[in-house]
Amino acid sequence: PDQGLKLNMADPEILSRAGYTRLAVIMGVFSILGIILNILVIVVTVRHKQLRQPLSYALVSLAVCDLGCAVFGGLPTTVTTAMGYFSLGRMGCILEGFAVAFFGIASLCTIGVISVERYIVVCYPMGAALFQTRHAIAGVVLSWVWSFVWNTPPLFGWGSFELEGIKTSCAPNWYSRDAGNMSYMIIYFSLCFAVPFSIIMVSYLRLLWTLRQVTKLQVSETSSTHRMEVQVARMVVIMVLAFLVTWLPYASMALAVMIDSTLKIDPLIATIPVYFAKSSIVYNPIIYVFMNRQFRIYAVPTILCGWNPWASEAETSEVETTVACAHNNQMDL
Repeated sequence: PDQGLKLNMADPEILSRAGYTRLAVIMGVFSILGIILNILVIVVTVRHKQLRQPLSYALVSLAVCDLGCAVFGGLPTTVTTAMGYFSLGRMGCILEGFAVAFFGIASLCTIGVISVERYIVVCYPMGAALFQTRHAIAGVVLSWVWSFVWNTPPLFGWGSFELEGIKTSCAPNWYSRDAGNMSYMIIYFSLCFAVPFSIIMVSYLRLLWTLRQVTKLQVSETSSTHRMEVQVARMVVIMVLAFLVTWLPYASMALAVMIDSTLKIDPLIATIPVYFAKSSIVYNPIIYVFMNRQFRIYAVPTILCGWNPWASEAETSEVETTVACAHNNQMDL
C-alpha cells in the first residue's frame, strides 16, 4: 500500500531534484523560525505575570497551534520534500494530515477569538461588554474542541487524508468525488473555514468603522488618542492582509476543486497555497505578539540575556499599561 505514496525523485512531471531541494529549504526555514518564535512566545508569557491578561490565553493558544503545525507538519514535510517523495507510508500520511489540519483549524479559530477580543476592547473600552479571563478561556477551549470534532471523522471513514501538491505532504482529500467524502468536505469547509473567516472579517470591519466614526466625531483630538487609533488601524490592516495572504489562496483552491471535478491543477501550482498557509506559523507570532509593545519589552531581554536597548520604552509602556488596565483595555497596541 505504501508504494502508491512513493514517487520517483527524478520524475520531471512532478519536480526536478533541485526543485525539491529548494522547497525543502524554504519549508525548513519556516519550520525552524516558527518553532523558535512560538516557543519564545510561550516562555515569555509564562515567565511574566504582567503579560497574563485575558488576551494572553488566546495568544499562547495560537503559539501552541503554530508550534504543533511546525513540529508535526513543517518538519516532516521538510524531510519528505528533501527526499523527493512521501516516505512515511499510509499511516504516516493520515497522522500528518490529521495533525496539520487539527492544529491549523484550531489556529484559525483562535485568530477568530482574537479578532472578537480586539473588537470588544477597542469598540467598547468602558462599556458593558468586557472581554474577561473566562471569555478568553472559553474561546480557546471552544477552538480546540471545534477543531478536534471536525478533524477526527476521516480517522473513522467519513472523509480521508491524501497527498497534495507535489506529493510530499498530506491534507484533507479535496479531490475525491465519493458522496461520503464530498458531504464531509462541504461541511468541513463551511464550519472550519467559512465560519472563522466570517467572524474575523466582520469583527475587523466593524472595528475599522468604529475607529473612523470616532475620528470624525472628535473635534479636539489629543496626539495620544490619534496615535492609538493609527496604531490600531495599522495593526488591523496587517492582520487582515496576513490572514488573506496565508489562508485565502489555499481555501480558494480547495473550494474550486470541490466545485469543479474536472479542474486539473499543476502540482507545483497547487503547492504554493500550501506553503503560504503553513507560513502563518511565522507570521502569527510576529504580527499578533511582537507588534505588541508591552510583550516586546519582555521578549527582547529574554533574547538578549537581560539587556534591553529600549529601557525607556519599557518604563513608558508600564505606565501606559497601568492606565489601560484601569480602563479594561488589556492590549497596549
